[in-house]
Amino acid sequence: MAKSRARLRVQLISARGVFDAAQRLTRPDTAQTPDAVQPASELKKLSLEELFGLEVTSVSRKPEKLSKAAAAFHVVTDEDIRRSGALSIPEALRDIPGVEVARVNSNQYAITERGFNGTVANKLLVLMDGRSVYTPLFSGVFWDVQDTFMEDISRIEVIRGPGGTVWGANAVNGVVNILTKSAEETQGLLVTGGGGNEQQGFGGVRYGGELGDGAFFRVYGKYFNRDDSALPSGVDAGDRFQMGQTGFRIDSSASTPDRVTVQGDLYDGTTNQSVAPDVDLQLASLRRKDDFLHKRTQNLSGSQSGCLGISL
Repeated sequence: MAKSRARLRVQLISARGVFDAAQRLTRPDTAQTPDAVQPASELKKLSLEELFGLEVTSVSRKPEKLSKAAAAFHVVTDEDIRRSGALSIPEALRDIPGVEVARVNSNQYAITERGFNGTVANKLLVLMDGRSVYTPLFSGVFWDVQDTFMEDISRIEVIRGPGGTVWGANAVNGVVNILTKSAEETQGLLVTGGGGNEQQGFGGVRYGGELGDGAFFRVYGKYFNRDDSALPSGVDAGDRFQMGQTGFRIDSSASTPDRVTVQGDLYDGTTNQSVAPDVDLQLASLRRKDDFLHKRTQNLSGSQSGCLGISL
């Protein structure tokens, strides 16, 4: 029997963070321009024509309208991620048409597009802020370590279909481009946390501030503790997984139109694995040899009795 899943998520925003954000939005010099990413409340007021006019960058590696993008394309916004309750990037990809997401155990995922899925699937190019995150070991992705502060994700752009002419050899079946918000968009203090019987405990803290004229920063830290997955028999698989991660980002736009971004992440985690008992290969080989000789003797005795029966 599979384990039931339940989780509780609590999000707290400091009053100072809300006040600072409201103050920045009301100031003329920092108000959002028409080209900036609009909040969900504004997107609801747009017509279908205006929605198709949203700009994407993953198809041709330059800004273009979604309606004119020559590809099977899907965009997951930060509001979609918030409403889905996804606590990790693989979980945020589950509702995208054409993307196959399978959780193998407590820490491993198998994700691909257009079939041939597996933990070593290597026909999908995954980018984070335009940087490829594949491993040279098998040209695939270790999804258990591809993580970030979920509230920092601006949107996820997904291309279904070959994209090798633009992105290179890894984009055989599609492209997943994860774009995060700038440090300027994440000012103030944000605290998240929760727990349940599957994701037994998770929490995160993020703080953003201003360094100087046109320079902003943010730092974050997060941690989660995931329970063992369940085998088909209902027994725990013994693969408990826990991981902590911290990171930073600095954005500077002092010299228009140039923009400089510096960011980094550090993670550490542990996972349990079920290990089979040691097997003596020499003893196993002797046992197989004895079984073979025993079956051979039985076959010979059977054929001899048959010959005697015919001769009589």
